[in-house]
Amino acid sequence: MDRDFLIDLFSAFGPVTIRRMFSGYGISADGTNFALALRAGLYFRADATTIPKFEAEGSRPFQYQTRAKAVTVNSYWQLPARLFDDPDELSDWAKAALASAQRAAVKKRSKAKTRDASQTKSKTVAKAATRRPAARKKTTPGRKARGRTRAG
Repeated sequence: MDRDFLIDLFSAFGPVTIRRMFSGYGISADGTNFALALRAGLYFRADATTIPKFEAEGSRPFQYQTRAKAVTVNSYWQLPARLFDDPDELSDWAKAALASAQRAAVKKRSKAKTRDASQTKSKTVAKAATRRPAARKKTTPGRKARGRTRAG
């Protein structure tokens, strides 16, 4: 799939940003990546809400092979081939994929906030527990008048 084909394919959906990614393109709208166009096909972002729709169409999640094993990415599912000829329905699927990607982004941000808050609290407690009392300065005998001190 080339860039011009993708622009034409998403014309009913609305403006998209297409960027080189891996061996293909990442497709985003409103700053959120919701699709991947790779040699193996077009993959849309999916979650628990949209995966049943992909399964009903006989689609499969994105997979790639490493030297050691096959890796399945359950958050991206292959777009059914019949949608390439139906821009209006493809647009509906793209909207659902964008909504799925936005839900994932919100979930990720809330997890990060929770993790950051708990780490900050843990660090504060740990720092307080490891703090040593401040060393008191002692004045050197015979030098009180000049205000010289020595730590100790």
